[in-house]
Amino acid sequence: MGVEVLALSLSAPASQWERVSSSFQASTRGLVEMGTSELKVSHFSVQASSHLRSSYQPTRIVYKLPQYLWGPVEACCRSSLSRNFFDPIKFPCWLEPPQLFIWKEPAERYTSSTGAFMTSTALDKRGKLILGEEKVGVLLLNLGGPETLEDVQPFLFNLFADPDIIRLPRLFRFLQKPLAQFISVLRAPKSREGYASIGGGSPLRKITDAQAEELRKSLEAKNVPAKVYVGMRYWHPFTEEAIEQIKQDGITKLVVLPLYPQFSISTSGSSLRLLESIFREDEYLVNMQHTVIPSWYQREGYIKAMANLIDKELQNFEIPKEVMIFFSAHGVPLAYVEEAGDPYKAEMEECVDLIMEELEKRRVTNAYTLAYQSRVGPVEWLKPYTDETIVELGQKGIKSLLAVPISFVSEHIETLEEIDVEYKELALKSGIEKWGRVPALGCEAMFISDLADAVIESLPYVGAMAVSNIESLVPLGSVEELLATYDSQRRELPPPVTVWEWGWTKSAETWNGRAAMLAVLVLLVLEVTTGEGFLHQWGILPLFR
Repeated sequence: MGVEVLALSLSAPASQWERVSSSFQASTRGLVEMGTSELKVSHFSVQASSHLRSSYQPTRIVYKLPQYLWGPVEACCRSSLSRNFFDPIKFPCWLEPPQLFIWKEPAERYTSSTGAFMTSTALDKRGKLILGEEKVGVLLLNLGGPETLEDVQPFLFNLFADPDIIRLPRLFRFLQKPLAQFISVLRAPKSREGYASIGGGSPLRKITDAQAEELRKSLEAKNVPAKVYVGMRYWHPFTEEAIEQIKQDGITKLVVLPLYPQFSISTSGSSLRLLESIFREDEYLVNMQHTVIPSWYQREGYIKAMANLIDKELQNFEIPKEVMIFFSAHGVPLAYVEEAGDPYKAEMEECVDLIMEELEKRRVTNAYTLAYQSRVGPVEWLKPYTDETIVELGQKGIKSLLAVPISFVSEHIETLEEIDVEYKELALKSGIEKWGRVPALGCEAMFISDLADAVIESLPYVGAMAVSNIESLVPLGSVEELLATYDSQRRELPPPVTVWEWGWTKSAETWNGRAAMLAVLVLLVLEVTTGEGFLHQWGILPLFR
């Protein structure tokens, strides 16, 4: 099983290239046409395993070159699945000779969705990246979390002030921050209780910092020196802070790696929107070459690492084969998937299938299910819901349940409090007698090594014109290219329900809620401007003075 990807590195500017592609049925021969001449690539084998069924499809790539680059040449490529390397073949007959590189990559490690590219990054014959004077950086993106109980309210404010989290009609957009302040103040006491129960703050930053350091070490061990940065969306170190450090360090090639295995508008998408706005306003960043690895749930290392953790936890039960494996993923509003084209649900379902396929190879054939947690508000979210599913499983007589936090790679409030406390208590009340939970991956060695491989495999695409596989859910590419994948017109995210319906409907329920919220906002404005009212009497609003 192997994948050989054709890459061309030319002195001609990218604007002189014209890409034409069409479907190509897999065989033992590929063809690249150059003007009136042909470059024949023998034994061009592309075999996609079931693990890669959505990430790579054979494509016939045709490039039309400037006339001065025309010239006959033929190169034969021998399959070599045991090692990865570029084999340069020089063209002596051309006035400005380019180089041809054949990239040989084992299929089980090739999970990016790009089939061909132009780039100045190369490998020598031993497979080592030739970076020259380039300074490589890796930006890890994550949600962030309050580190102390005092941080909870401002963290919640940052969260709800994000228009990708709470969407207001354009007419009321100016109320985004006042509304975020109001909601964060109301929710802070309960949230503080949750964070107090897990030690007084989120461990997310410490874990992410540790992952960054282990990733740096792994890259160094693989002969790719790089600096690894952490950028949080809603708390320190903010993405803006990480970008400033990247500029100070003079990074010239940046790989953006969200620590969300599956892509979603509300997680990776929100961070990419922020990066896009930062990049547009900074000349240094505009000129800095970068690429994004938007999702990596299909990677062999990640799948095997998850299977290892599940297999290990199953052994803690008296009868492992009778345990129901319960995958719990963070939910998103249904409208994100059905109207905005969010690939999250499709990627999540495929991720679960891949993990179970890996477990089946180990003769682990337990029953399993997938549900979605952490929903808020009156709108419909992805179903089935975790809490409702737990109750149903108890009613069906399931006695042993192993929870798997599938969308998280670090421990935080959703795993330590929501799953370990709330859902465990619900499970025991519902008749489930034995409960277990798979830990988040954290700094697990196989997982970190696989992330390092993902970074290395993406480096040739940094600053490149990627030829994306149209069948891929989210292709490798720049920030703007990825945003265009799910929102080519940069339109606002769709409303969660129909704009207006008569009767006892979700729409009526939502509009009633909006009317009530508007009334609350009016009262809030009056309280802030006059300094009087019941909220001041209760001591909630002195912070506005």
